[in-house]
Parts: sequence; C-alpha cells; structure tokens
Amino acid sequence: MATLDLNNISKSFGATKVLHDIQLAIKDKEFVVFVGPSGCGKSTLLRIIAGLEEATEGQVVIDGDDVSGEPPVERGISMVFQSYALYPHLTVYENIAFPLRVQKMPKAELDQRVREAAEILQLTDRLPHKPGQLSGGQRQRVAIGRSIVRNPKVFLFDEPLSNLDAALRGGMRVELSRLHRELNATMVYVTHDQVEAMTMADRIVVLNDGRVEQFGTPMELYHHPATRFVAGFIGQPNMNFAPAEITAVNDEHVTVKLDSGSEMALPVERGNAAVGDRVEVGMRPDAIVTGNDFSINVEVLERLGGSTIAYGSLSNGESFTAALDGNVRAREGEALGLAIAPEDCHVFLGSGGVLRRKQAPEFFDPVASAGESE
Repeated sequence: MATLDLNNISKSFGATKVLHDIQLAIKDKEFVVFVGPSGCGKSTLLRIIAGLEEATEGQVVIDGDDVSGEPPVERGISMVFQSYALYPHLTVYENIAFPLRVQKMPKAELDQRVREAAEILQLTDRLPHKPGQLSGGQRQRVAIGRSIVRNPKVFLFDEPLSNLDAALRGGMRVELSRLHRELNATMVYVTHDQVEAMTMADRIVVLNDGRVEQFGTPMELYHHPATRFVAGFIGQPNMNFAPAEITAVNDEHVTVKLDSGSEMALPVERGNAAVGDRVEVGMRPDAIVTGNDFSINVEVLERLGGSTIAYGSLSNGESFTAALDGNVRAREGEALGLAIAPEDCHVFLGSGGVLRRKQAPEFFDPVASAGESE
C-alpha cells in the first residue's frame, strides 16, 4: 500500500480560511480517522487528498510522490462516499465491476477481481441481485467492493455509515475493521462519531475549526488529551468539567478548590500555573465511584444492567455525570455521595491547555507495541 503525507495544507474559500497549515504523516497500512464536529474541515481535507478539492497551499504526497497537481484518477486512491451511489439497474456484480470495465480490463482478470472482492465482503451470494434487493449494510459493502477491485494505494471513506441505523452501524464498524486487517491497506476515514473513531482507528486526528487539536492513538487521546476540546470530544459519556481556583502550587501537587466547595490536591505538573488562576478540573464519568468527596443531586438515572449512568448537578448548579456500578443504590431527586482518585483528574487552564498528569494509568497501546516488535 502507501504512506500519505500532508505538508502544510491550507484551504480558503474566498476570504474564509477553513483549513490552517495541516501537517500529518500517515504510515503505510495505517487506519487513520479524521474526527471532529460539523464544519471542522474534515471532509474538505479528505476531498483535498482525493483531488476533488484543490488546496490553497501545501502538498499531498503519496508514497513519496507529490500528487497535488494530479487528477483523482491518477492519485492511486479510491473513495467511498456517504451515499452508496450504486446503479439501480445493474446487478451487484456489474456495480462492482464498473470501474474495471471503464479501464477495459480483460474479462478473466475482471471476473477474478470482482469475485475476490465479493468473497472478502461476504457478497458472493448477492452478485446476481440488484441494489433494491439489498439491505443498507449490503449496499454499503457493494460500494466498498467497487473500491477494492481497483487495488488503490489509499482507501478514503467519507462518513460511510451515517445513513445506517444504529444496529447496522455497529456491525459495519466490525466489518470495516476486519476488512482493514484482511487488506492490510492504508485507510483514511472521516466521521463526526467519536465512537467510530475510538473503535476503528489506529490513530485519530481530532480537528477543530480547521486545525489539528491532537493526533494520536485512541488511548492516548483518552488518557492524555492535549486540550480541553479533545478531552470533551473523546469519551462517552462526556468528561465533566468542574470550575475551580488554584489555591497552592508545588513540585508535587497543584491544589484546587472547586466552586462547589471541595478542595483537592492533584498530582499534575505545575507548568505555568499560579495561585489564583481559574481552571477546570476534568473528571471522566467512568472514573467516578460512590464516596464522600462531594455529592450531586441526582436528576436522571439510566440503568443499563452492568452500569448505571447518573445525571445530576453539583451544589453550585454545574451539570455532572457519573458512570457507576449497575446496582448502585441511588434514586432520582436525592443526593448521591461520590469520589474520584486525585490521579484520575485532569486540570485545564483558561487557555484550553492541560497540566499533564504525573500518575496517569498505564494502558496497552497496540500501535506502540507493534513498533517495538519490528
């Protein structure tokens, strides 16, 4: 397959700049996901890679070759769109074969490629059918098959699961991950759904307002978010942010007093923090346990069996969410005592930056582990 380098990519539409100096190096055979809210520039960046948009500045380099001035067909890429874009009057076989017929590929080789792609995508028994006879997930697999037969250097996916219902999206996430392993291909995938990003990506690019907030593995982003934006975007349920003021700083701890009244000594690097600075203490809902450090007034309980999600508010009115044991003794409308280990807290400055945790939990990083074994 191929490496993909984006060198100082910027894009403007008239006076409006939508991408700002994007610099990324995507490795051979890597599955990278661009994620971010609507309007962050992720689809525009993907279209620049594909050659469907022209960058205002910068270079797109595939396998060491600058393809910035090349048309899409010459870039060695294949793109799967949000809409299936299938020909309704053609069979599954002919839909998959279409780009090869355009290339005037010999019949025997064309047939072999189509059937190999159908086998990988578990569509062999559907080859004689037309798109109207297929489910949404099967139609999306046909669209992917049309990309596979071209043997591209880089696969591009533009929110391919957004038209599917929740159950189909879950199944297709598994299928796409399996497909990546089987093809051993370089893939770039765009989504606004952080669950898709976390479950499929080798590495994630978090975009915000046309800028890269952070580029790293899912677990890096979860445990070591570089900014408040990343911390709030990655993780489900979303991270809690409790307003606080720094009351003491030393080489071991930064002590904060939450606006809700609790005081905490947190093992984070002091950086340029100073007494009196306003900060926010980030707490992941799944790091919360029942205890006596602080309390919330429970407003809604979601009992999911193995876990219970408690939605409520702190004493100062700030919203707060806790992911607790499924059998937690709690009732809506009553106070619930909670606690969190200091080392599980994040501290975000007014600038949006973070004071790095000293005692963050260890986690398995398959990308780093693969690099060590090579």
